[in-house]
Amino acid sequence: MILWFTLIQVAVAVAAGLLGVILGLAGRRPSDLTVGAMALVEVLLIVQIVVAIVAPFAGNPPTGSLLEFWVYLVSAALLPPAGVAWALVERSRWSTVIMGVAALAVAVMVWRMQVIWTIQLA
Repeated sequence: MILWFTLIQVAVAVAAGLLGVILGLAGRRPSDLTVGAMALVEVLLIVQIVVAIVAPFAGNPPTGSLLEFWVYLVSAALLPPAGVAWALVERSRWSTVIMGVAALAVAVMVWRMQVIWTIQLA
């Protein structure tokens, strides 16, 4: 993994999460803004999948468990679409909060993936 890209992913996911939680608690239903923020989080996760495939061939292999890393990455990539699907099925303020919580969970998972990739020894 690349540290600067990880920091960007975490920052975007935290911003999307806070946006969703704040707007949801303020009574706003899912909108293009909140769904778009989740889409940006998902696009960054897809780029991370590509980086995780290419990085070992470029001389940046993981130091931790590769299985654990990929379970985190696939799970994180499934959270934004699941949150958006929930928001589109149940259009209430709580679904906006759920999208925010999902984005915050992605931020934590991305940071954990960075730790697995660079610090943790298998």
